[in-house]
Amino acid sequence: MSLLDWDIVLFKPGFCDFMSYSNYQGKPSFYESASFQLKECCEHWRREIKQAVESGKTVIVYLSELETVYVDTGQRTYSGTGRNQKTTRIVKEYDNYKSIPATLAPVIATGNAMKLAARTAELLAPYWSEFESHSQYRVQLTEAKVPACIMTRTGEKAVGALYRSKSSAGSLLLLPDIDFYPANFAIEHEGEENWTADASKFAGRMLAAVVALDKALRSSGEITPEPTWAAEPEFSLGTENALRVQLLDAEREAEKAQRYKEDLEDKLRSAGSLRALLYEKGKPLESAIIDALRMLGFTANPFKETDSEFDVVFESQEGRLIGEAEGKDNKAVNIDKLRQLAMNINEDLQREDVIKPAKPVLFGNAFRLMKLCDRADPFTEKCISAAQTSSTALIFTPDLFQLVQYLTAKVDLEFAKACREVILTTTGRVSFPPTPGVEKSFEPMQTETAK
Repeated sequence: MSLLDWDIVLFKPGFCDFMSYSNYQGKPSFYESASFQLKECCEHWRREIKQAVESGKTVIVYLSELETVYVDTGQRTYSGTGRNQKTTRIVKEYDNYKSIPATLAPVIATGNAMKLAARTAELLAPYWSEFESHSQYRVQLTEAKVPACIMTRTGEKAVGALYRSKSSAGSLLLLPDIDFYPANFAIEHEGEENWTADASKFAGRMLAAVVALDKALRSSGEITPEPTWAAEPEFSLGTENALRVQLLDAEREAEKAQRYKEDLEDKLRSAGSLRALLYEKGKPLESAIIDALRMLGFTANPFKETDSEFDVVFESQEGRLIGEAEGKDNKAVNIDKLRQLAMNINEDLQREDVIKPAKPVLFGNAFRLMKLCDRADPFTEKCISAAQTSSTALIFTPDLFQLVQYLTAKVDLEFAKACREVILTTTGRVSFPPTPGVEKSFEPMQTETAK
C-alpha cells in the first residue's frame, strides 16, 4: 500500500503478522522465507513513511513495544562431512523500529509519568490534555540527536519526537503508545464482535484531535514552495552541483540493486515451485511432478496428440512410464483416475512407435491442504487393490518432494537411479529408498476410514 493517497497517517510498528518462527537465545528466530518477508515489509514502510513526509503528509507513529527478533542472513557454515555434516544458520538481531525512517536507538522502558518538551509544548498541548491519561511510553529514545517533544518527568528522557521535512510541510510525529483495543471497546453479540459506545466516543475524540494536530503542524511548519525561476542554474550553489552528481550515481546504483533484487525474487519463486508437490492440484501439480521427475533423471513431458492427452510421459534407460496426477482437498485418491490411466495405456499402445505397454503411475496428493502429519492414507483401499491388478505404481507426491528437496542440495546420481528403479518395479504404493541424512519420510496419519 502507498501512503501517498492519504493526508494523515497513523502507524504502529509490530511483527504480529509474522508467527512462524523458532527460538534462539530466548527470542523469536525467523526462518529464511519469513525473514525475507519481514525485512521487505519493514523496508517498504520505512520508504513509504519517508516519502509521505517529504510529500507534505503528516505521519503519526505510536511507539509500541520494542520487538527484537533474529532473522536469517542467508549465510551458512558447515561442519563435519557426509551424513554427519551439520549446517548452521547465521542470524542477526532485527527489530520493529527498523520500519521508522529515523535513528532512534530505542530501549525498553515503561511508564506513565511524562511531560511536554518546552519547544513543542504549545503545539501539542491540546492533544496532550485529551490523551495524556491514555498514553504510556514503552520505549525511551536514546539517540543523542532525537528532537524530543515528550519526555519523562524525571530524567527528561525522550519518549516522543517530532521530525519536520526540510522541503515540505510534512511531519513525522512519534508519540507514546495508546491501547486502541481495551476490553470495554468491544462486546460480543450473537457471535459477532461490535464496537461499544465508549469505543465510538473515543474514536470521535481521537479523530478530532488528530485533525487538529495535523492543522497545527502544517501552520507552524509552513514552507513556501521554491519558485521555478529560483531553481535556474544562475542561482545554483557550489555544493549543490557535486551533490547532484552524487545523487545521480546513487540513483543508478539503486536502480541496479532493484533490478538485481527483482531477478533474485523471480529465481526464488521459481526455486520454490516444487513445493507444489505438497499442496497443489491440477496443472500446477502436474508441472511440479514433471520437474521432479526430470531431477530424478527421467525425460518427462506432458503428451497431447489428436485425441490423446496424458498428464506426463516419462522414460529413462530403465524403462518407459505414463502418469496421471490427482489432487484431493479433503479425501483420499480413489479408483477413478486408475480407469483413466488404463485407457491412456491402451491408447498409447495403439501408436505405431510403441512396442510394449508403458508402466502406469498414479501420482496422488490427498488431503492436500492439511499438514502432512495430519493426513490420512493418500489412496483408498479400492485404489490400492486395483493398482495391484493393473501393476500400477502409486506415488504420494509429498514423498516425491522429499527426494527433490535432497537432490536440489546435492547431486547424487546413484540415489536418483535407485529411485527410478523403485518406481519401475513397484506395484502399489511406492516406498522410496531412505533419503541420505534424513531419518524418516513423510508418513501420513494411519487411519481405517479411507474406503
